[in-house]
Amino acid sequence: MKRVFFIRLLGLFLVSLVIIGCSVKQIEQKYESVNYENGKFKNQYLDYDAFNFDKIMKISKAYYNNDVKDSAPAEDFNIPVVKITADDILNIKDNSVIRFGHSTLLFKIDDRIVITDPMFGQRASPFSFMGPKRFHENPIEAEDMPFIDVIVISHNHYDHMDEYSLNALKDNFGAMYVPLGIKEKMVEIGLDASKIIELDWWQSVQNGSLSFTATPSQHFSGRGLFDGDETLWASWVINSSKSSIFFSGDSGYFRGFKDIGDKFGPFDMTFMENGAYNENWAEIHMMPEQAVQAHIDLKGKIMFPIHNGTFDLALHSWTEPFERVLLEAQKRGVKVVHPKMGEVIPLKEYSSTAKWWEGISNHRYVKK
Repeated sequence: MKRVFFIRLLGLFLVSLVIIGCSVKQIEQKYESVNYENGKFKNQYLDYDAFNFDKIMKISKAYYNNDVKDSAPAEDFNIPVVKITADDILNIKDNSVIRFGHSTLLFKIDDRIVITDPMFGQRASPFSFMGPKRFHENPIEAEDMPFIDVIVISHNHYDHMDEYSLNALKDNFGAMYVPLGIKEKMVEIGLDASKIIELDWWQSVQNGSLSFTATPSQHFSGRGLFDGDETLWASWVINSSKSSIFFSGDSGYFRGFKDIGDKFGPFDMTFMENGAYNENWAEIHMMPEQAVQAHIDLKGKIMFPIHNGTFDLALHSWTEPFERVLLEAQKRGVKVVHPKMGEVIPLKEYSSTAKWWEGISNHRYVKK
């Protein structure tokens, strides 16, 4: 199996654009923000150097020391997907959510459509021919989506800010809310600048009866070798007349969750990152047990784990995030929902969801 290591090591540098990023140059001081210093954005409670040589070597060694089995193509996983149409979306009950995959969520709240981190592309990558490939079909293709009232972006990594998806949706949305620095890239892609509003942490914007607040997360940004941390990353609080929800984006576990919970909680539902984790980069991607603790810190009522099941971005097995978070949630008395891709569930009413992943191949990585 060592023969595949060097191929996977090459892939690791591509995945690093999604998971560990790079930062090697300084830029001009563009933003007046306490989170911005010497041309770079920073975390609240730690300095995370994604382009640290020792860190990259340690991660490379972790990949090398795993027995990397040949991966089945995505279609061999037989992941259940509930197919939906634009009419289905328009006719779902208010105060509902649909998971499309990874961190892409569609909310119908106060009779408007809100989508987070739209990722309809086949690869979480700057390339169409290589990089992490999705394991399942989309419930609906981006070109078939109904009008979207609001698009929310957490940060600029390729698995959250997908250029293919943005191009497909660029003439089909009303407003977009992004962390500081991201608007420039959106305009470069071809989106209407007048529809895009940038927010710093703790800043809010009102859209009719909906309120959107960019809140801290512990992560980093970058889409290449020379733009590390030049744009901000964020979690989001979304309040409507009927519900209060929290969208984590990507984050390591940190004290900020308690700050957000104290300021905006309790939340009817929290959408918590739970996937693509590893002890080698736990500072910027939570372990499942930490995700449960973060939900508790946020004063969440129902936990909805995201960032799993769609792309291969770490060394854990495919089903591990589902099982570990459920085990910890049971220990802590936390209600968890894991709907199928494309399945509609209410935001405030807890109903048990099936363990639809049971019986699906779990051979992505097997440790020696």
